[in-house]
Amino acid sequence: MKVVLLAGGYGTRISEESHLKPKPMIEIDGKPILWHIMKYYSSFGYNDFIICCGYKGYVIKEFFANYFLYNSDITFDFSTGKNEMTVHNNFAEAWKVTLVDTGLNTMTGGRIKRIKEYIGNQTFMLTYGDGVCDVNIDNLVDFHKKSGKLATLTAVQPDGRFGVIETNKDNLITAFTEKSKEDTGWINAGYFVLEPQIFDYLEDDTTIFERAPLEKLAKEGQLNAYRHDGFWQCMDTLRDKNYLEDIIKKGEAPWKKW
Repeated sequence: MKVVLLAGGYGTRISEESHLKPKPMIEIDGKPILWHIMKYYSSFGYNDFIICCGYKGYVIKEFFANYFLYNSDITFDFSTGKNEMTVHNNFAEAWKVTLVDTGLNTMTGGRIKRIKEYIGNQTFMLTYGDGVCDVNIDNLVDFHKKSGKLATLTAVQPDGRFGVIETNKDNLITAFTEKSKEDTGWINAGYFVLEPQIFDYLEDDTTIFERAPLEKLAKEGQLNAYRHDGFWQCMDTLRDKNYLEDIIKKGEAPWKKW
């Protein structure tokens, strides 16, 4: 089954780094977050990726074009005048990576529509290129197949970022409490499983996948929510990046199963 990664947005909320590279190429633990997501899928045996490129897509293409060199010990010998290269070890992932230019300002639904020819008539997975998770991919796929529906998204309850104050009738603060997951609603975390009929719900480059297509699927009773109670974290801001870096350094990164 192929895995589609949306990696074409501008990433304006983390502009400290995204002015130089696409957000999915921002590094945590010395590797792009996109790589972390791919490694996670790969740990379940899914190694065929389609990456929807857009903003500064050449950075992603250059990363994979040079991936073999980045991960091998190499001797360059200029002494003979032949510019010889010797590879001493050749480590690379067992990945097939198709990089597709889906347009600079294309919306999420439009990007998905543009990779239709690479999917064919088969079930595929889809997620965003900026969020790590420890959802069990095998269980997710099994849940989707058993449902017989056209689409399944992974739903999570994010931690409450802000504390809550309690007041009495005189507006005096009586307590400060932490906001728990149970106080927040379920949100779309990506990690979709989709049937090829999904392309019939996508109009053009202006289609926002999370709006009309998902709303129509929900109205038709064709959209599942796979509830995930474990770890999920998107990297929208520098604060999020620093948090992910911190838990990796502590050896507490739930998605690192390799």
